[in-house]
Amino acid sequence: MKRRISLILVICMILSMAVSLTSCDFVNRIIAGFNPPVVAGVKLSEYVIVYDEEGLDYNRRAAEYIKSRAYEELGVKLDVVDDSAPVSDHEIVVGETSRAISAELDVDTKGVEFAILASGGSVALEGDYFVIAAAAYFFMETYAPEAGYEASFPGGISIHQPIVKEAKNFIMLIGDGMGVYQTRLFEYIQGECDFDDGEDIFYGYMLPYLGYSRTESLSGVTDSAAGGTALSCGYKTLNEYIGRDENKNDIKSLTELVSEMGMAGAVMSTETKTGATPSSFSAHADSRNSTADILTSQAESIKKYGTIIDCGYDYYNAKYIEVIEEHIEGTLGAVAANEKGFFLMYEEAHIDKHCHKNDISNTYLALLRFNQAIGRFMEFAFYNPDTFVLITADHETGMLLPGEDGALHYNDDDHSAADVPVFVWGKGAELFHEKTFENVQIAHTIAALMGEDNFGDQSKFKSLTK
Repeated sequence: MKRRISLILVICMILSMAVSLTSCDFVNRIIAGFNPPVVAGVKLSEYVIVYDEEGLDYNRRAAEYIKSRAYEELGVKLDVVDDSAPVSDHEIVVGETSRAISAELDVDTKGVEFAILASGGSVALEGDYFVIAAAAYFFMETYAPEAGYEASFPGGISIHQPIVKEAKNFIMLIGDGMGVYQTRLFEYIQGECDFDDGEDIFYGYMLPYLGYSRTESLSGVTDSAAGGTALSCGYKTLNEYIGRDENKNDIKSLTELVSEMGMAGAVMSTETKTGATPSSFSAHADSRNSTADILTSQAESIKKYGTIIDCGYDYYNAKYIEVIEEHIEGTLGAVAANEKGFFLMYEEAHIDKHCHKNDISNTYLALLRFNQAIGRFMEFAFYNPDTFVLITADHETGMLLPGEDGALHYNDDDHSAADVPVFVWGKGAELFHEKTFENVQIAHTIAALMGEDNFGDQSKFKSLTK
């Protein structure tokens, strides 16, 4: 009897080990070795991934992304090289390179479109800026089959849109003081800068959905505290109030909502964490100037909700832009670890500050820096298509408008009541398209997309889903 029990235990252990092994990379590699996936008539294992040595980091990261997924999911180990390396027989070419197939893939794409070409035993992917991430994800999802299967490409060049899935991650990007003409500075100024991607467009205009937000508070022309509270809590309130309604009652923010739903929350800004906008997403206080109260409230939020608050990055050179990007990557990694999803707010605070000074050159630099951040968040969204991204402003500053000379000029040094643009990407983005709505409806709608239909002040303005 004892021998029979021991034998049963041994068999159970062997079965348990077998089940465990089937989910590991080791087994995937063995399966791929016997029966490798085939792409465009060539074993995936015979490809080399190539990116442009002089190109954007987006392309290098896309190449590394393909390598990582091929190994982890298919058990195929691929080399990644730049285009200074000798030409291989079979290559996955990522971005515009010196390879002949890149010249063959000569097609204009618009917005978030990307192009794919299979030719001569190689494959090429192209997309502007961060859109190459969507191309890499699409390639792995569509054309990188499991072991024993073959993927074939349509003839000639094919143009595609990024894959979109039901959203569980929500990112709100706020350009403080950023009105319509601030976003159009790229059309008027082509300054040299050591940290830009060479772009000549505000990245929001690459997204297919655009609406406009009214920003007035209960005080009239809003400040950043009331504007931030409208976007975070879905309530119109009085200027200077942080996360409180007109009667000074605490009101729930999106950051707190997601924590109650078991999701992760994070607040980031180039301003210090007690700035009006980051405070509106992480604290409750009667005044934006009550620094001690804000810090106490933020400490409570961190303790109760686990909110990540990562702020204070006012730099304008390539070295420190990399620091900001590292913090973005780190914070995204931390919140993305939550399987239920997350809400993250990121603010570029210094558009507003430079507009108050009517300093158009530094306003442009702040927009460039915001663009870099947008690119990294959009890159994340394309690698994780269950991500919703909204780019907007709390208000416009400086009444920046074109003059008779065709140049842009400030007409004031304070906030204005001008509508601000709202650029959107992801499942539900179409709800905002070609509409003008109250700023509180942004918070209402994001909450509704999360599954909460009664978030914020429902007495006057409803979610755009209703």
